[in-house]
Amino acid sequence: MSDQIVFCKGGGCTAKLGAGVLGRVLERLPKGPKDENLLIGYDSRDDAAVYRISEDTAIVQTLDFFPPMVEDPYLFGKIAATNALSDVYAMGGDVRTALNIVCFPEDMDLNILGEIMRGGSEKVLEAGGILAGGHSIADDSVKYGLSVTGVVHPQKMYPNNQGRPGDVLILTKKLGVGIICTANRIQEASQAAMNEAVASMTTLNRRASEICRKYEIHACTDVTGFGFLGHLHEMMDGRHSCRIYAEQVPVMAEAPHYAEEFYLTAAAQKNRNHLAEHVRFEHISFAMEEVLFDPQTSGGLLIAARPDQAEELLAELREEGLPAGITGEIIEKRETEIYVI
Repeated sequence: MSDQIVFCKGGGCTAKLGAGVLGRVLERLPKGPKDENLLIGYDSRDDAAVYRISEDTAIVQTLDFFPPMVEDPYLFGKIAATNALSDVYAMGGDVRTALNIVCFPEDMDLNILGEIMRGGSEKVLEAGGILAGGHSIADDSVKYGLSVTGVVHPQKMYPNNQGRPGDVLILTKKLGVGIICTANRIQEASQAAMNEAVASMTTLNRRASEICRKYEIHACTDVTGFGFLGHLHEMMDGRHSCRIYAEQVPVMAEAPHYAEEFYLTAAAQKNRNHLAEHVRFEHISFAMEEVLFDPQTSGGLLIAARPDQAEELLAELREEGLPAGITGEIIEKRETEIYVI
């Protein structure tokens, strides 16, 4: 069997455990005494942990790794690193250091590993961080990612669940990379579609996060393995509902077509099953439903912004070249949590 076949057999954020299964495990873990300096940690479903070390500085800690979703090792390294770095930006922080996480078969060409790590290193440098080391183990398949440390002001961090009724929801990247990568694995995706997906997955959320700091942001998360609707569910936190306008959600052009052809992932179906009682669709096509459930690898930021600042924020994000869009609004809690119309 060739390295190419072994290398990419379906990965990225589609490889994550389902939210329902993961939640049942995590809720049983011993928590220990509460530490007032742990500002965000085990008692939330946020993107990273935040620990205060002084009045004006908190450490942001996160890690992420997964199997390849593209055949090119160098591109895979860039995508995996971009994805791992994203959690710091979703918290409103800046990257400082990163450590490699490597699982690699001993009988595979080490040049492949070198290319993966080269791609990852380049993204850490682009983020303004330092690649300070890492850890590797022999495994039967390739997996790569980063453990990342960042910093943020304790009063200026972005939790994922503090949105307010009236807040406008903005998404900074297009949806559809999971569906497109699935189509690509069976050689059904066009080169244009894959180019768009790779460009999105290798774009840091750094500038989007920096632009947000000029505005009043009440909540923020990055859209990854649980899909747009899954991360939106976490953002509502059982306290609010929201209205999503499907036609305004930024979507990669060919993703709905591939969804109609049933180039789908098991992870998207896990997301659909987990969210069944929380989402109501009104006159939405099957393809668009699938796009909204689709796991995103290195997806964009989903932002809950003050309504009178949303249009200005959107304009600045677009001026930066980001395909951002206003996707909906948070409303007072109703019988259903997420309405997609």
